[in-house]
Amino acid sequence: MATVRITRRVHFSAAHRLHSPAFSEQENRRIFGLCNSPNWHGHNYELDVTVEGEVDPDTGYVMDLKELRDAAEEVITDLDHRNLNLDVPWLEGVIPSTENVVVAIWERLVPRIPRGRRLVRLVLWETPRNYVEYTGG
Repeated sequence: MATVRITRRVHFSAAHRLHSPAFSEQENRRIFGLCNSPNWHGHNYELDVTVEGEVDPDTGYVMDLKELRDAAEEVITDLDHRNLNLDVPWLEGVIPSTENVVVAIWERLVPRIPRGRRLVRLVLWETPRNYVEYTGG
């Protein structure tokens, strides 16, 4: 059987502030710049979720894309229209950089992928020009 990768893109909007309690206010402003605004700032994130598996000979699918969408949306529901610093318990104590958020999404998404398929890649777009990619581990 052929091994194929499929990708579904989902969307969420969220606010955050990049700020480390380990740094002084001045260091936080220097390191994080505009992303350190005490009044928060927001993004319209796009998340590409890629799963790999064998093509089912009966359906022609690796996985129904609706199932993949539903699994991704179960996770991003916690993030959508939220403040990532204050409203998401599974990000508590984490600087909500795009890098940290994509790793946290991965950890929550892996158990939702059906047996015989494998989550292989997440791409989290913070802006149309900035994204991070995570492949696990």
